[in-house]
Amino acid sequence: MKSSDWVDSLTRNLPSGGLFQGKSWRWSDRPLVLGGEDLRFLDGLGRRLHSFLQAADRMYRASFKGEGPGWISEWLDGGKPEEVVRLGREQRGATPRVLRPDLIRTNEGWALTEIDSVPGGIGLSAWLQEQYSGLGYDVVGGKTGMRGMVTEVLGESGEVLVSQEASEYRPEWEWLLGSGRVKTAEGHRLGEKKVFRFFEMFDWMNLGEIRSSWSSRVKMEAPPKAYLEEKLWWAIFWIKPLEEWWKKELGEGFFKELRALVPRAWPLRPMELPPEGVLPELGIQSWSELEGFSQRARDLVIKTSGFSPRAWGSRGVLIGSDHPKERWVEELRRALREWAQQPNLLQRFAHPASVVHPVWNEEQGEVEEGKWRLRLCPYYLVTGDRVEMKGALATLCPTDKKLIHGMQDAVLVPVEMKLGPP
Repeated sequence: MKSSDWVDSLTRNLPSGGLFQGKSWRWSDRPLVLGGEDLRFLDGLGRRLHSFLQAADRMYRASFKGEGPGWISEWLDGGKPEEVVRLGREQRGATPRVLRPDLIRTNEGWALTEIDSVPGGIGLSAWLQEQYSGLGYDVVGGKTGMRGMVTEVLGESGEVLVSQEASEYRPEWEWLLGSGRVKTAEGHRLGEKKVFRFFEMFDWMNLGEIRSSWSSRVKMEAPPKAYLEEKLWWAIFWIKPLEEWWKKELGEGFFKELRALVPRAWPLRPMELPPEGVLPELGIQSWSELEGFSQRARDLVIKTSGFSPRAWGSRGVLIGSDHPKERWVEELRRALREWAQQPNLLQRFAHPASVVHPVWNEEQGEVEEGKWRLRLCPYYLVTGDRVEMKGALATLCPTDKKLIHGMQDAVLVPVEMKLGPP
């Protein structure tokens, strides 16, 4: 195939309206290649994440029932309407069937920054699987892994409910399922069909028809459990008095593996420590001391936890070392003021490493090597006790970007399997 034929093939096969509203990306003539060690890690990661969410669900339920520390459910329910809290508590035992972690490649290995149970990129990843399989590559999930995952969840007639907030993702769903099975969440009334919830739970109170037609018989993926979608779980995971509980629920091995993956995190909660008290690993007795950290010491991230339009798409994320002290202080104080209604957390920044991957240079009409920062998003399907990786999307961003997400100058490709010996 000539140097430009593959890009002509990819662009020719794009849906006429694209896969995202008003968004594009750069092209590469090959998938991201991962070796056997990485692929074996990814293959086992799904079970660990599923176990984590099950353990988190049990911890929350024990908390609000009075069988565990009450502050856990108080933190996770902060700022949520009573109806949303009640709805989540009614879904006993249910955890998401579709999981997509965000993994950042660092010089030390992988860092886990999020588990998304309402993930974007499903249609895009399905399209990439089909296209690059057609180019002769052996991609993770094969040609139909992502498409098969959606069929497993929705059957042949289930619907996807897309909110106005998430409307830029509607084209990928319409390409995957056809426009007749993609509904606008606002104004939609639930029936007997299975539904995939492509809206965040902060939108729930705006969905009058869905709320009035909801019943426990509705088969919704992901289950409407707002508390499970809080990033605050990363801070809870690091709290010392809960370590033995996590070890018991996850097993010693899973616990250690996840601790190695998840950057250290703290809840940004206003509090007063006793004179001998110190915030672990920060070495400070009050948040006000954090205001005086030097730019280098501010290698920390402030994140909006959830139940807010700021909590998705990197909107509510601020890297301290990227901003002047005045902005750092302003954001830190805002986060502390918001605690009761909108929890925030502080987390160590996972420094992305550089990876080399070829990209199509439109102006020169050729492929050229480039250095990029990598975010990897594997997609897992949970069926009973079985967790299978159905696809993986690699986002390669320019090295001057610290927040890695889909953008016009990013490269989006599937992942190629190169297992080799253990």
